[in-house]
Amino acid sequence: MKPDKLSIFRVFCLLLLTTGCTEDPSNANEIDDELARTFQTWQHYLGDPGRSHYSLLDHIDTGNVDQLKVAWSYRSGGLLPGRNTQIQTNPLIVDSILFGVNAALELFALNAGTGEELWTFAPDNKDGSGLGVNRGLSYSDSRSDSGSRLFFSSGAYLYAVDIKSGKIIPEFGKNGRVDLREGLGRDAGTLSVVANTPGAVYEDLLIMGTRVAESPGAAPGHIRAYDVRTGTIRWTFHTIPQPGEEGYNTWPRDAYKKAGGANNWAGMALDPSSGMVFIPTGSAAFDFYGGDRQGSNLFANCLIALHAGTGNRIWHYQFVHHDIWDRDLPAPPNLVTVTRGGQRIPAVAQVTKSGHVFVFDRKTGEPLFPIEERSFPASSLEGEQAWPTQPIPVKPLPFARQVLTEEMLYTPESTAFIADFIDTLINDDPITVRERFRQITSSGQFIPPDTIGVIVFPGFDGGAEWGGAAIDPVKGHMFVNANEMPWIIRMKSLANEGPFGGQALYEINCARCHGGERQGLGEIPALTDVGTRLSTDMITHIVKAGQGAMPPNPQLSQEEVKSIVDFLADNEVEDHRVVSSNEIRYSVAGFGRFLDERGLPIVKPPWGTLNALDLNTGDYLWKVPLGNVDDMKDPEHPVTGTENYGGPIVTAGGLIFISATKDEKIRAFHSRTGEQLWEATLPAGGYATPATYEVNGRQYIVIACGGGKMGTKSGDVYVAFALPQ
Repeated sequence: MKPDKLSIFRVFCLLLLTTGCTEDPSNANEIDDELARTFQTWQHYLGDPGRSHYSLLDHIDTGNVDQLKVAWSYRSGGLLPGRNTQIQTNPLIVDSILFGVNAALELFALNAGTGEELWTFAPDNKDGSGLGVNRGLSYSDSRSDSGSRLFFSSGAYLYAVDIKSGKIIPEFGKNGRVDLREGLGRDAGTLSVVANTPGAVYEDLLIMGTRVAESPGAAPGHIRAYDVRTGTIRWTFHTIPQPGEEGYNTWPRDAYKKAGGANNWAGMALDPSSGMVFIPTGSAAFDFYGGDRQGSNLFANCLIALHAGTGNRIWHYQFVHHDIWDRDLPAPPNLVTVTRGGQRIPAVAQVTKSGHVFVFDRKTGEPLFPIEERSFPASSLEGEQAWPTQPIPVKPLPFARQVLTEEMLYTPESTAFIADFIDTLINDDPITVRERFRQITSSGQFIPPDTIGVIVFPGFDGGAEWGGAAIDPVKGHMFVNANEMPWIIRMKSLANEGPFGGQALYEINCARCHGGERQGLGEIPALTDVGTRLSTDMITHIVKAGQGAMPPNPQLSQEEVKSIVDFLADNEVEDHRVVSSNEIRYSVAGFGRFLDERGLPIVKPPWGTLNALDLNTGDYLWKVPLGNVDDMKDPEHPVTGTENYGGPIVTAGGLIFISATKDEKIRAFHSRTGEQLWEATLPAGGYATPATYEVNGRQYIVIACGGGKMGTKSGDVYVAFALPQ
């Protein structure tokens, strides 16, 4: 079926299922046309403002998908010799032009039918510092008086770029850019703030979240709306409430002056018809110890429904009270309409790192499935007051396993290899997976971290991760990929440290990414030999300014930086111990994936899955492994699944397209049965969400092949697939 000949019935069904019944039938045709146009194009991050990952295009379907071939590929550049890089961008396609970002966070435009380069834009903040990654772009079309423009984030800056020329729009902010560190009520020079994920455009506003540090001294994660023409801030929602605001009493008295986090790094969903924006937030900083932020900590770990035009709160729901597990909401919510008792209910669904799906009435915030507040243990750490209950949905059931038991160990007698060294319990002799498992606590969700070791399963990267879920709005079905990797967290008391030395400062500020023993985690490099690879001056620069995906640390004093650098470089100098103003009594001593000697997860496969869920009933339709470790050759687990990063898309052709897996492939699954119908090997891992679009009657599937995660090679190629002409 051609996209410009959609049946009135299909468009009408989509209208009902995505926005609910219109109150004014006289404008139904106008809404129908707009809706059809939205689902036929890919002009928004993840396809549409409601982040459905859905397309009405059906030229490629279950009967011909196995004929897909490479239509074009584009080397976007930005690879840095000797350095791990990634591309996580879900591109936009506007008027047959594809807009994407390369590994160096440079913007480009291509002819979407041929892959021919039209223009490039290199931001002016290339100083070798930490810029993060870029997962997508925002587009403001020419129907507004601002003219068509792209909004593009690189490091701490938000740029406005002319969509036709690729030139900066000078009247936006200061010479075309806005500094995201400004306007947060703190000294901008001490804040680490970037924007990995695009915001949402509502009328003449661009609503933005940010990524901030996860250590003490982090910036607050306030939500801000910028004027699309001038870049001025039009409204701000304080995610760490100030005196007189809702939630102020859920924090210590002066938290709004110094606490950080509670930020929206994962993206947001917009309902243009109601003028509501739905914003998920992450945990408060410091991730794993909250003795300095006692209370439930609103609006951290919340889904917040705001009026998009004013920033006024309509409702909120908190998924984790007083988070000490880094259980950020990892992906944008999905807007969908579900059927209950013959009634159509506009809803919003949120996936979580713990592998749960929460579904709410979009207008009121009332849960559409039961949620129980369940009791969990108290913390054994001095000064920590873990919240006594946490919300768990009764339905839908989790899409990832929740408790790692001894019976689930895959190779229990093999040697354990784990980034976390349980040095209080073991010596340097090899230890089996079973022995290591018995030393630590594995009791499921929300067990407070301790100084012995606690298993977090699914791990710190989910469950669901930033790729999020796809929605079929016609059927009300959700498709979500999941990781099933156990991690271990172990804390260390600083009670006898006195002023903090370099090791303690490292453990507080750096171990979250580089591991408690400097051993590196996945694509994040080890620092055990950094003193032999880099000069002291270079290490100092990287600690202060960041590098690649690593954010800067402007919150650290000169003395703190020197102390960390001396520790990392093993400098034989007088110990620089500094008095920290933070009320932190514990640091991270161990943090990492629980692996065996081969580097494989110690839990029985599948290690990654793709799941289909009916949001009308809360029942699962199917579950299949996603990805494969080809050299396993285990007859009990012929398809192992792998860790996966990047989300799926779903089309009216009855297909789910997803890459994401460690085996560097892209696959198509039957959306009704879960059967795999097609796969192709990519030049590098496709750790991004694909996009689909049509040019001159031909449908394309495009994926950014940036690699660089899970130990796989980095890449710079965008690959588009299509049926043979």
